[in-house]
Amino acid sequence: MATRHQARTAVVGLLYAYDLGNENIADFSDEILEESKIRNKQRLFSNELFSGTIENLAMLDEEIETHLKEWEYKDIGRVEKAIMRLGAYEILIAKTDRAIIINEAVELAKKLADEKSPKFINGVLDAIGR
Repeated sequence: MATRHQARTAVVGLLYAYDLGNENIADFSDEILEESKIRNKQRLFSNELFSGTIENLAMLDEEIETHLKEWEYKDIGRVEKAIMRLGAYEILIAKTDRAIIINEAVELAKKLADEKSPKFINGVLDAIGR
């Protein structure tokens, strides 16, 4: 059975694909999640995270941009955006414990982004969570 971390990893991939312009990625999300062996409760969890993030994308982007220091939102990498969008959604809307979400986001950044991303994402999500 997949873990919530694996589910979040898959959601970051879906958000990344969406950001690349594949707005129909939701039509294929079940197949993508199945390939990652994300089933049952974790699939429901993944679909809720993905759809909730997409439905609130403008507000989440605005919130992230508000907390950027020395960065332009347009200059942030797509993977980093996907991780921060998911983290912001879980903190602000899903009301998941901030410490858990920041830890998850940092771990995702370590695995999926460059070496400076974990610290950057940690700072932005921490500011959003206050």
